[in-house]
Amino acid sequence: MAATAENPELWAFLKRLRRGEFLAGTVAAIERFGVFVALDEGPEHPVYPGVGFITYPELSWRRFEEASDVVELGQRVSCEFLQFDTWNGEARLSLRATQPDPFLGFVDGIVVGQRLSGRVTKLIPFGVFVQVADGLEGFVHLSELNSVPVAAPEEVVQIGDQLMVVVTDVDRERRRLSLSRRQA
Repeated sequence: MAATAENPELWAFLKRLRRGEFLAGTVAAIERFGVFVALDEGPEHPVYPGVGFITYPELSWRRFEEASDVVELGQRVSCEFLQFDTWNGEARLSLRATQPDPFLGFVDGIVVGQRLSGRVTKLIPFGVFVQVADGLEGFVHLSELNSVPVAAPEEVVQIGDQLMVVVTDVDRERRRLSLSRRQA
């Protein structure tokens, strides 16, 4: 049975929250699936360490390995309310929504055809990711990696290599920057 059905005070609190509202609290637990936040306002949760919950994608705009790279136990946070989870009786929160999107700020000054320099951060079977600014990466598809076709990225680049690339597409909505080494 849902935690909210057993706790009318929790249900009433969650029902009055509105998307976009800001809630403050303290990081109560860091788990492999997300972060619990004990909210300043509202009841305690009957099961979890906090009524607020932040999923990994909502912690930061930047890539990170573990939640503890972004927040620490006992840290004060202010988050945007996204929705409430009626089954778990949680207020789903976003910490990243309180910060400007660095991707949009970066691509405002970028045009297709522009040359950029970057460092290879990750190799995958169909291409490579290249860091072109602090915490911002673009993707070079395997077909755009070299002037002659290659079967795998390892044939021409390694992690850490500095590359000159050309911007081939900027997708603001999906937050994607497509690059070409071949055209550079």
